[in-house]
Amino acid sequence: MSSTTNLCISSCVEFVGRSQKPKKRNSASSSISNSPYSSTITSTLSFSRSFFKFTSAGQNRSPMATPVAVRINASATVEGVPDNKLEASSTGTVGATDLLIVGPGVLGRIVAEKWREEYHGSQIHGQTLTSDHHDELIKMGISPSLKGTQLTHKFPYVIFCAPPYGNPDYPGEVREATLNWNGEGSFLFTSSSAPYDCSDNGSCDEDTPVVPIGRSPRTDNLLKAEKVALEAADRGAHAYWLEKGTVDIRPDHILNLIHYEDAASLSITILKKKLRGRIFLGCDNHPLSRQELMDLVNKSGKFSKKFEGFTGTSDPLGKKLNNSKTRAELGWEPKYPSFAQFLESL
Repeated sequence: MSSTTNLCISSCVEFVGRSQKPKKRNSASSSISNSPYSSTITSTLSFSRSFFKFTSAGQNRSPMATPVAVRINASATVEGVPDNKLEASSTGTVGATDLLIVGPGVLGRIVAEKWREEYHGSQIHGQTLTSDHHDELIKMGISPSLKGTQLTHKFPYVIFCAPPYGNPDYPGEVREATLNWNGEGSFLFTSSSAPYDCSDNGSCDEDTPVVPIGRSPRTDNLLKAEKVALEAADRGAHAYWLEKGTVDIRPDHILNLIHYEDAASLSITILKKKLRGRIFLGCDNHPLSRQELMDLVNKSGKFSKKFEGFTGTSDPLGKKLNNSKTRAELGWEPKYPSFAQFLESL
């Protein structure tokens, strides 16, 4: 049985997908751009609706992502396929654990690293919009190709990590990516928690209703992209705010966080499951207000700069995510249980 999974990351990172089978942080410095924790700004890491959404929040982002919502929808696998290879085309074969990463940014690269640790003989390909980072991908063992390049075969595992911003037809991009999936392993799409209809700092979980189509162009774009994946079977907000010193947004807005490594491990856990029509959520279960987050940063003594404060009063409130159901069902726990513990590890 093949399966589809959608993963949503609100405010920081986004990605969606389908799943089936295929398994260090440096010491702290005064630099804040390399922190592995990110928070919700534009879209975060939330696993909801067969999509795993993961979006970035700015230039100086950290590896800590915000909440991830993911939904998984499984279709059917093909029986009798050899364990080691799957015939992909008349020009070649594809390994049973080969992986295609559409948008191999921070999250995609960590997924690639962890995937290779578990599946040593697998081929990992990365599809990009430009060739700017192809040399880096090659050094990491990822075979790069430009979007629009015809691939020689389809892949049993595909993860879509490309963010929606700057893309006039995001659902179309997801639809095109599904064409590179051979229907075996899994297709995972990284989405966002933005579609959850909650913006008053209230509780939110896998069963929270989504925003109705037509209310917001942004959420419409994400929901349509998730729908495509289902039918096919700011990273480091604290770093950005610390750099700014004072930010004109309200301090009591709730953020939901997840470390990039945990987002990657959760993605792989979902990819390896044979699930059908399911929704999962990814977060660290320790929601913080913006002020609480920056108070921890200031008190940590890990950074050379100090955050001065938030001055806004009228922007929207957030939501408090909890993914206890996801953890119990998948048997997954984060490496970094909270942002506070992450800071202690620096």
